[in-house]
Amino acid sequence: MTEPAEIKQVMVTGATGFVGRHVVRELLRRGVTPVCLVRSAEKLYRQHSDVNPDRLLPVVASLNELAALDAAAEQVQAVIHLVGIIIERCLRGQSFSGIHVRGTRNVVDAAKRSGVKRYLHMSALGSRPNAKAKYHQTKWQAEEIVRGSGLEWTIFRPSLIHGPDGEFMRLMKRFAAGLLPPVIPYFGSGRNRIQPVSVKDVAYCFAESLFRTETIGEAYELGGPKAYTWIELYNACRALIPGAKHWKPIVSQPVLVAKAIATVSAPVLAMMELVVPPLGLFRFDRGQVQMSQEDNVCDHTVAQQTFGITMRDFEEALSAYADQIR
Repeated sequence: MTEPAEIKQVMVTGATGFVGRHVVRELLRRGVTPVCLVRSAEKLYRQHSDVNPDRLLPVVASLNELAALDAAAEQVQAVIHLVGIIIERCLRGQSFSGIHVRGTRNVVDAAKRSGVKRYLHMSALGSRPNAKAKYHQTKWQAEEIVRGSGLEWTIFRPSLIHGPDGEFMRLMKRFAAGLLPPVIPYFGSGRNRIQPVSVKDVAYCFAESLFRTETIGEAYELGGPKAYTWIELYNACRALIPGAKHWKPIVSQPVLVAKAIATVSAPVLAMMELVVPPLGLFRFDRGQVQMSQEDNVCDHTVAQQTFGITMRDFEEALSAYADQIR
């Protein structure tokens, strides 16, 4: 097995994404050089403008550019694969099978061709072979590729990841503080539970795993210390986000109605978000409606004990960063 002391450079896919930028920070803090697979080197440098540019090694490529993946993998002793999507965007060539399954296979194969043994993988809580949502199905298929790879893998399955620069909290700010829509909608009964986990804690666990060989061959579910119903979560966000319109009601959108809206609105919003990208925040699909009707919770103490961390309380963390949400 790869000894922790040998890990000096780590390939990070999705390095400029929501989780990726925090993982890069954790690696830098530990003196590890991230080799960052990105679409824009300039964006990477902007996100870490306080860091000496020489400490960042960007590789501008997609998951389908095999030569670039090989070039990145040849520089490192470990790979952290983070790229994933929550909704398919076919006009951009983004499908669940293409990103989650084929993309994972390409990264795993690049690691194997380059002789890299250590591999950390981002999955999702709820991933399973009999899942109803295609998102969870393809996340499970990706896990199967990892488990059968022969690499020294660790898999992480987080619940809802939150932070000031995350898509969910940006959506909640628009729901809570914006004039439109005039209500804050949730799907179905709103009684299913979610266990929000801080992006900082997720990033810490990824980086820490590199230096804990006992995590090899293990899958860890990540969640915060408290589970919320969707109604409770929305109420907490409305209470803590600056500028929230407290008169806005939090209302149910029936599941069948929500699925119909997702189907009918998809072509229109897909075109509109190409012109006005912020509209993409308001897109949802039938799979997301379905997933909201399932509990998404775990025993957070397992990861805490393994990685020596105390998971951040959602409301305390939100109170600290609420004014940073854009």
